[in-house]
Amino acid sequence: MRPLRVAVLDEELPYPLTSGKRIRTFNLLARLADRHRVTVLCHKNPDRDEAAAAEAAFKGIGVEAVVVERTVPSKSGPGFYARLAGNLLSPLPYSVATHASPALAAAAKQLAAAGRVDLWHCEWTPYAQVLRDALGDAGLAAARWVVMAHNVESLIWRRYVEAEQNPVKRWYVRKQWHKFERFERWAMAAATTTVAVSPDDAALMRERFGVRNSTVVENGVDTAYFRPQRDVERDPARVLFLGSLDWRPNLDGVNLLLNSIFPAVRAQVPNATLALVGRHPPEWLRARAAATPGVELYADVPDVRPFLGTCGMLAVPLRIGGGSRLKILEALATATPVVSTRVGAEGLTLTPGRDLVVTPDHEGMADAIVAGIRRPDELAEQAERGRDEVLELYDWGPLADRLDAVWRRAVGHELVTTRQRGRGAAVRPG
Repeated sequence: MRPLRVAVLDEELPYPLTSGKRIRTFNLLARLADRHRVTVLCHKNPDRDEAAAAEAAFKGIGVEAVVVERTVPSKSGPGFYARLAGNLLSPLPYSVATHASPALAAAAKQLAAAGRVDLWHCEWTPYAQVLRDALGDAGLAAARWVVMAHNVESLIWRRYVEAEQNPVKRWYVRKQWHKFERFERWAMAAATTTVAVSPDDAALMRERFGVRNSTVVENGVDTAYFRPQRDVERDPARVLFLGSLDWRPNLDGVNLLLNSIFPAVRAQVPNATLALVGRHPPEWLRARAAATPGVELYADVPDVRPFLGTCGMLAVPLRIGGGSRLKILEALATATPVVSTRVGAEGLTLTPGRDLVVTPDHEGMADAIVAGIRRPDELAEQAERGRDEVLELYDWGPLADRLDAVWRRAVGHELVTTRQRGRGAAVRPG
């Protein structure tokens, strides 16, 4: 069958690969660009050097990039709080309203008018609104389009409500939760197909929103890149936290580590250390890490593998989240032991007690970490079993095949074969 012309709507060019979402998007598109004519329409990356590197990387994998001269507003400073207040008057969640720009909608509308799209792919649920703005309700109903739901966002917002102690913040977060429920109910039902990253999320979509057009393409890992470092010695007492440090669920997990989990570990293992590795840490975290004995912060590192290779275990103390954690897959691919909460490990086809350590919540993590420090051989055996499972289930190659099939089903076999008979092979746009 002929290549499809797929237009991907996204926040920015997902490069460098410094977050789970970027890793997933880049790895899947890099593989599918060999089979289809892929165009990414997005906002400009805020960092100028990063933007240049991203455009070069996408050119290298054969993906056309249409980048509008607008960046998504920052989540800090006085302007951020003014936008939060203004969002009280909007029916859209804050994340949807701030990502839906006239410039990006105009670029999508222009591409549609040129007849260069077989399938629209919203690489995050909020970008369904951009597509709606570009095509209008009638055009959207006639289009074939896919929503990639990296998370069920309303689940994350519900967990924010459960974790928030400040009554004013809880009131605001509850409003965002309800707005996201309404938005997701519309977007997931209206899309030709909604792609979940885990069976758990797909089941939640069916139960909460009545979605019948969902499918699953799990998160994955580059198993050729993330491999065990057999010649490097691990420090059993070195605990690693890995993740984007500008994402609220990760910051909540870091706070749990610093406030309760790691102090309890140090009380029993005085030589224990904690390495926090991730991009864009806020200033308060930099200051706190510098002032806390045993804690080291490594910001915006180019390669996380040296940290995975030398730590005793990866700690995933999440109580807020959705989807599934790529960091767990990366850790197990390198045979790094994992200690996680139930929320941190959800969405992955891994067996607690066999492939990784899972505690019901963060309150049991300190004891689990101490037990792992004292019995490193048991953790190492567990991590090897987890690695076998990851190699079998989570390599990006088969996952790209699965998304390829999703795209072709969404377009429909009849459309593909008709155009193939009528026009022959298509020509790469531009």
